[in-house]
Amino acid sequence: MKIAILSPFFPYRGGIAQFSELLYRGLSGNNEVKAFSFTTLYPNFLFPGKSQYVPDNEYSDIESCRTLNSINPFSYIKTAKEINKYKPNILIISYWMSFMVPAYSSVCLMLNKQIKIVALVHNAIPHEKRVIDKPLTKLFFNRCDAFIVLSETVRKDVLSLCKGANIFLHPHPIYDNYGETIEKERACDKLGIRSDKKNLLFFGLIREYKGLDLLIEAMDYLDDSFQLIISGESYGDFEKYKKLIEKSRLKDNIKVFEQYIPDNMVATFFSAADVLVLPYRSATQSGVTAIAIQMELPIIATNVGELGNSVKDAQIGVVAPTATNTDIAEAVLEFFSDEKKISIYREKIKEEKKRLSWKSFIQFTESSLSRL
Repeated sequence: MKIAILSPFFPYRGGIAQFSELLYRGLSGNNEVKAFSFTTLYPNFLFPGKSQYVPDNEYSDIESCRTLNSINPFSYIKTAKEINKYKPNILIISYWMSFMVPAYSSVCLMLNKQIKIVALVHNAIPHEKRVIDKPLTKLFFNRCDAFIVLSETVRKDVLSLCKGANIFLHPHPIYDNYGETIEKERACDKLGIRSDKKNLLFFGLIREYKGLDLLIEAMDYLDDSFQLIISGESYGDFEKYKKLIEKSRLKDNIKVFEQYIPDNMVATFFSAADVLVLPYRSATQSGVTAIAIQMELPIIATNVGELGNSVKDAQIGVVAPTATNTDIAEAVLEFFSDEKKISIYREKIKEEKKRLSWKSFIQFTESSLSRL
């Protein structure tokens, strides 16, 4: 097949860009693939983080055709022309928020009719919902011939917006580009934190729906043997979390790395932890879960969206019944109460690691696309 992928790619950072790079590499094995990307993803005044780009010392050998400016209609025309010039059988478009709909929908309208349009939907409905999200998303979805989704929750969301949609579902594959884990003591030493504690890891972009405030509050229900490692950049003001930490009974046991975590440091944070905690208020699937499986780290998650089901069904950790500080604390205590269960979680994670490989996802994607 001749495949085009329209998505954020290097030098943009974050889960969507990383996923797209791995997808590109996987599909390139048996197909001709070209990457199309953005000159401007978000205008700086709309971007909530510190930077949209990876540090200067990170590199990718994937060459993308960077033509699309999310807010410049002239770039929509140019992008469509470039894709038409490439003459792909299939165009895969990474979709995660309605802000991209004007650009994506316009490009789709100007494509040659022979090109099949497949939306790779990370989120159909954003976690921080707005009134315009559903109508805009529906507009884009109506331009698509098929959809690839990574969870049952997203499949249902797509069907609610696009009746009778042709949907291919495969669970989120695990990331395999972060290197190998190291001994806990060595990892803690690199981070300058104690290794003799029960280390809870919160990892990834810090956003309201991810419930970091609930996890910080949950520390008040734990004893001094626990340590919380917060690692990731805040999308928005981190001040409210600082205030919660300052008020916490275990404030000296809360270690903060509020920054972009480069790829070569990811394994260090996961190696320093005994368990990953996902105190989310809402969720579809989580790319952080995929990293945890790759690193063979058990998970404590709240029972929201597909998150709780994925942890529960695979038996890779403990699920808190609700997204409250008390339930999260109780889930943490339950996790550490039985060493035998922790060993079982680790064995089950190894099974998931085999099942959710990128090789499996690429084979599924190729098989699905060949049927269009």
